[in-house]
Amino acid sequence: MAGSSEVIERSVMLPVGAEEALAWHERPGALERLLPPWERVEVLEHTHVFEPQGPTSCRLIDRIELTPPAAFAGRLAVPLLRRRVERMLAYRHEVLAADLAAHARYRDRPRLAIAVTGAGGLLGRTLVPFLTTGGHRVVTVTRRPRGADQIGWDPTAGRLEAGRLEGIDAVVHLAGEPIGVRWTAARKRRIRDSRVRGTRLLAETLARLPRPPRVLVSASGIGVYGNRGDATLTEASPLVDAPPDFLVEVAREWEAAADAARTAGIRVVSTRFGMILSPAGGALGRMLPPFRLGVGGPLGSGRQWVSWAAIDDVVGAVHHALMTDGLAGPVNVCSPEPATSRALAQALGRVLRRPAVLPAPAPALRVLFGEMADTALLGSQRAVPARLLESGYRFRYPALEPALRFLLGR
Repeated sequence: MAGSSEVIERSVMLPVGAEEALAWHERPGALERLLPPWERVEVLEHTHVFEPQGPTSCRLIDRIELTPPAAFAGRLAVPLLRRRVERMLAYRHEVLAADLAAHARYRDRPRLAIAVTGAGGLLGRTLVPFLTTGGHRVVTVTRRPRGADQIGWDPTAGRLEAGRLEGIDAVVHLAGEPIGVRWTAARKRRIRDSRVRGTRLLAETLARLPRPPRVLVSASGIGVYGNRGDATLTEASPLVDAPPDFLVEVAREWEAAADAARTAGIRVVSTRFGMILSPAGGALGRMLPPFRLGVGGPLGSGRQWVSWAAIDDVVGAVHHALMTDGLAGPVNVCSPEPATSRALAQALGRVLRRPAVLPAPAPALRVLFGEMADTALLGSQRAVPARLLESGYRFRYPALEPALRFLLGR
């Protein structure tokens, strides 16, 4: 038995006309884009009202009816439920307004047919609904194709359904073995092969197509710069200065594996991702449990630099690379305001209202993670997104604490 229902209403101004805003909501991926990563509220009734405010703006009014649990406990729960729903609506409206603005900047450009590898990963799960709600058609490249919008491939066997790529305008290549685990010899081979062999297979296949796509956005990482201490790193920083380590070697081979596409005249953008912040996984997802318990803190000395970006800015940067014809070559995808490991821990502690003073000592990290600790956890890359900024990309969350507050609904 449920308690009495309550209607919560919130509105936001949107940077597009009412018809365009309604079309966004009717496209595949809208629910995924609007679902906060922390929320599990059951919505019984949700009404969208679009009030035109002129040809290029409208007001969205959201009304949600929620029903708390029954009896006395339900009445006590009403203020908590109201706050949760209000947080959810605030998140939805911020995402919606920013997504609509991002797509509106290219409203005069045709929508694209885009093939995406690694669509099931942390970034791919956010990127695909962003693209589909913007009107683009997305086909995923997967080992287990099950529908008309999926293309089969097996990089290990050198197999890719080339004919299915005909008519594709752009490719986003995100596939690769995760690196955030202890590196055994076998794991290192899988990390290298998944990136190098997969990218080479894709690039060579695209190069042979009668009508190849115009652009290939291919993932890379700021690990290509190596452990560089306090040096500020742009795309122009010489890689010969990078001290050799496993990630440096892999990233160089990874980027070079796309050469066949470049030679064929395809515009290739190597997106050098920093730490992608999302509570749904990755580094931040692993940090949250100990920090919520009050036992989090910096890694090692805390002085090493972390080049980070909120996941919606990573998605925005990939979209910018797809739509910006003059952008090619390496592109750092990270905030213009890198932070030290200590500053990251302190900001997360403030957002969660927990202490963040217990460091993870470097020797303990080396025992737990071996070589990966020195390379991926304790290494320092102070990268900045020079080419993104020069080409006109505007960050949603350039500063760390506001990014964490948005991501965690705080």
